[in-house]
Amino acid sequence: MRGIAGAGFFALAWLFQVIGSANAQPAANAGCTASPAAAGTQVWRCDNGITIVAESGARFELKDANRDGHIDSVELSSKALLVEVPKKPGGNPFRVLTPQAIAAVRGTKWAVDVAEAKTSVFVANGRVGVTRRSRGRGVVLGPGEGVDVEATGPLTVKTWGQPRVDALMARLGQ
Repeated sequence: MRGIAGAGFFALAWLFQVIGSANAQPAANAGCTASPAAAGTQVWRCDNGITIVAESGARFELKDANRDGHIDSVELSSKALLVEVPKKPGGNPFRVLTPQAIAAVRGTKWAVDVAEAKTSVFVANGRVGVTRRSRGRGVVLGPGEGVDVEATGPLTVKTWGQPRVDALMARLGQ
């Protein structure tokens, strides 16, 4: 995958608890079905238009907080997801929750990567709001931008270099 524009074809999202090679074990599928994809990843397609690509071995849980049968958030505890959320007017934003951060959108494509004591968020297109899980002042990321969220220190928005984008996308089979 070359260029940030190419990265725009990918999206990261949160899904049901995955063990081992990204095989979700939801109590209810919340309108989503999984299929194997490149590099050991799995692609989840949901009837509300959300698409999630899970890195092999990613651990996550799909959530349906309002119990309407559709996912509205993902709890990601390790590895990476690429999420695509279609734009929809009004309503609550779709959220990805990690041990360190919350990323929320109403329509975009972005990736979230959890490693040890850090969460990294990258936006392929659209805009994503990111705050610490403990709240506080957040940042808004645009296309090609990312932020590393750790327990302390400022949330600094940076344009990601192509090698970093390519490395993350390769882990996601892109």
